[in-house]
Amino acid sequence: MAIAVTHRKTCRMCGGRNLTLALGLTPTPIGEAYVSADRLDETQPTFPLDIYLCHDCGGAQFLSVVDPKVVYGDYIYVTSVSLGLPEHFRKYAADVLRRVNAPAGSFVVELGSNEGALLRAFQTHGMNVLGVDPARAIAEAATAAGVETWPAFFTGELARRIKSECGAATIIAANNVFANIDDIDDLAEGIRELLSPKGVFVFETSYLGDVLDGALIDTIFHEHLTYFSAKPLVSFFRRHGMELFHVERVLTKGGSLRGFVQHANGPHAHSSSVDVLLDWEAEKKLDQMEAFDACARKLAETKNQLQELLQNLKASGKTIAGYGASVGITTMLYFFELNRYLSFLVDDNPIKQNRYSPGQHIPALAPQALYERKPDYVLVLAWRFIEAIQSKQKLFWDQAGKFILPLPSVKVL
Repeated sequence: MAIAVTHRKTCRMCGGRNLTLALGLTPTPIGEAYVSADRLDETQPTFPLDIYLCHDCGGAQFLSVVDPKVVYGDYIYVTSVSLGLPEHFRKYAADVLRRVNAPAGSFVVELGSNEGALLRAFQTHGMNVLGVDPARAIAEAATAAGVETWPAFFTGELARRIKSECGAATIIAANNVFANIDDIDDLAEGIRELLSPKGVFVFETSYLGDVLDGALIDTIFHEHLTYFSAKPLVSFFRRHGMELFHVERVLTKGGSLRGFVQHANGPHAHSSSVDVLLDWEAEKKLDQMEAFDACARKLAETKNQLQELLQNLKASGKTIAGYGASVGITTMLYFFELNRYLSFLVDDNPIKQNRYSPGQHIPALAPQALYERKPDYVLVLAWRFIEAIQSKQKLFWDQAGKFILPLPSVKVL
């Protein structure tokens, strides 16, 4: 069955046509498409990972869009397997409620709610919650576990249905999902429809400033269609009768942006945080090709250093495994051409274990394989979690195993 890919000709944030290819990475299969052994004969098609810059509004985005029903139909990522995320969500819910000052019993809706980790945190504060997530199996499991979740894509039509059946929402949350939606005009209209007059839409998404500054290649994959910054967001929400009134930079995903949005002329005061970030973005020239060119140079340098190290290790007879099998690691495997060097991957997520990586079909195993197969080196693809991995795999470390970090710079530990 052919996989539908559409190719936009306009910026999804402002509708402009003044678009330039700003950063092109190696095409890959769908990043989460790990396959079982009986599917190794199947050819997995690859799709572009090209970020375009809109010179009208400064928005950065993919123009090639893979059919979301293909991307999410058999989605296997759940938030509980991400180190630190459940605790992050507990703090997140408390912070949002403090800022919004929502009374107990308020209605909270989360878009792309996955297994309901954030909504459970809101439930502990006495909130009424509803999740919306297109991954049917995950949505059904969340509902069974006590977080009602509708298995659907959020649209303006669905927003009207939720409002009719459940009432307007005091808080609408979207965490690492706002960037995943192609038609964000419809999304914004749905949010405006569902949000109560004094309500707040809060989102958290990978931040373009951090992506470019840190060359965060593992945040670039087909699910992430837009790479947000404050400048285009301000004009986008204004166009939809809303206001981005407060922003925060947070550490999750290597660097994320948390934004708070209300109806135009809403009750919350405009925060200086928005203006401060706009000034920083202007200084960093996030809306110009210069920032993307610098990122491309850093990625090329990292690739050269990493390949030289791995080639020398292989030439001296050393064996190398990879640690991590998340969606963004597929981007790393292809761009850095790591399939030539890695004997296998390990991952803590049982769903990934005993499957094979998308396209390149590197076996993914449980971490116990480090002790059974005894590789000389482990390339920590899940580099942000190196301290937790060192702690969990202390025995490997004590047995003189060596870790290699690919980012933020190539380093042997």
